[in-house]
Amino acid sequence: MRAGNSLIVSIVIPCRNEEHYIAACVDSMLQQDYPNIEVLVCDGMSDDGTRQVLSKYKDNPRVRVLDNEARVTPIALNMGIQNAVGEIIIIFGAHATMNIDYVSKSVSTFDIDNKIGCVGGILNQVNENEDAAVISKAMSSVFGVGNAHFRTGTKSGFVDTVAFGAYKKEVFEKVGLFDNDLVRNQDDEFNFRVLKGGFKIYLNPEIQADYYVRGDFQKLWRQYYQYGYWKVYVNRKHKTITTIRQLIPALMVSCFGLTFIMAFFVSVFWNLLILESFVYLLASVHFAEKKVGFNKSIWGVMKSFIVLHFSYGSGYLKGIFDFLILNKKQVNQNAQKLSR
Repeated sequence: MRAGNSLIVSIVIPCRNEEHYIAACVDSMLQQDYPNIEVLVCDGMSDDGTRQVLSKYKDNPRVRVLDNEARVTPIALNMGIQNAVGEIIIIFGAHATMNIDYVSKSVSTFDIDNKIGCVGGILNQVNENEDAAVISKAMSSVFGVGNAHFRTGTKSGFVDTVAFGAYKKEVFEKVGLFDNDLVRNQDDEFNFRVLKGGFKIYLNPEIQADYYVRGDFQKLWRQYYQYGYWKVYVNRKHKTITTIRQLIPALMVSCFGLTFIMAFFVSVFWNLLILESFVYLLASVHFAEKKVGFNKSIWGVMKSFIVLHFSYGSGYLKGIFDFLILNKKQVNQNAQKLSR
């Protein structure tokens, strides 16, 4: 790779109905301290005010708007990649903004090891209401999301996945594009193929972006239920379990469910169910207290833990039933609905 600012960097943004966020997102890219960038917004035929906001950039040569008539995220990503001219391609979200040095630090991080095919950084959670504030605390806790280091910020170095990654163009040439069938988990699945392809993924905490957290528990439940459900679809496609952490919520939900059912036949299982619940709540209190202390917010963080764990676990178990037991080829329609 050529050094310094001579590399062209393309930033691909899949977008649909992001009227309130897309301008801040694009502006954060145009304000980068790295000069050679292009921004490709792949809009899924938005029907709010997004298109009007994007029209303000029509005279800016660094911004291109592409129409994604399929309105599906992986198709938007692939459309952007195929139209990109950059030697490095960053996949970003319309619901986020970049720190001013996001691109320059991404580019320089590739110099650490020539086998690195993807680099990423930390997502700082931005809270727009009280629910978002407690949800963000849960999502930055190892108890909430396991070893998802791009959320918890607990590690730098080689990892199995990142969010909003920067990729060498040669990665797409070797391992292919994003899977058009995946409404969810397309980035995790792609990063799994990146590692299988012989590339490394590096997390640099100095690369930072602000992400606007969902401030709605119902939408959070749907989002993580879909994550769990689609993960099984990905596992079947690759005939392997891509990460160990994905199993934990499903095992927990199974344990609670089986203990509850058995309690109707063997009374001692009621005691076991009480013990399981006590241990889980004790752990929830401990990790919530580490995030917010002992105040009224602790209950919101604990509620967020419950939503994250039980939604993901339930979705994963439904995926096992649909894809591994019933061997369904089609994905449940409810698992394809957007949670925004």
